[in-house]
Amino acid sequence: MKRHTIILFAALALPWAASAQDRYMTRTGHIEFHSSTPMEDIHAENDKVTSVWDATTGNVEFAVLIKAFSFEKALMQEHFNENYMESNKLPKASFKGTIKGVSAEQLTKPGSYPVEVSGTITIHGVDRPMTTKGTVTVDAKGAITATSEFAVKPGDHDIKIPGAVKKNIAEEIAVKVRLDYSKM
Repeated sequence: MKRHTIILFAALALPWAASAQDRYMTRTGHIEFHSSTPMEDIHAENDKVTSVWDATTGNVEFAVLIKAFSFEKALMQEHFNENYMESNKLPKASFKGTIKGVSAEQLTKPGSYPVEVSGTITIHGVDRPMTTKGTVTVDAKGAITATSEFAVKPGDHDIKIPGAVKKNIAEEIAVKVRLDYSKM
């Protein structure tokens, strides 16, 4: 009877263990954004992005703490957190969706794969559908990096820009994401 129990347990656990091999994560992903206007350039970076990706299903999620963005000027960072993003009240942005165009099997060998990323991005408490292109790269050592670039409109996320500084902030903010994944 014990032998049957062990075999049954192994049979039930095997698919779970196999699927765990196709899950990747990072806690040190990188997001940067840039706003360029004739009046001013604004640039910020954040290296504390957390993401989990199941390469078998394509499901991907990431989260970023708003206060972790660093700016060249401390005053810009203060205004960003207090006046625009209200990061005490709305502390994070997130994305939940899928990556299509690369299989779990392809991630076992070096290559660069164009992908489509689609899902829901949440910024300033507002959910918006998003679809963009990206690239998943596997290097010769097996390291996996996912990158993407897209634009975000502050107005689409109820981010209010006062009239006095409206000319200083672009209507579309250029965003770059880089996620260096490790197996879970």
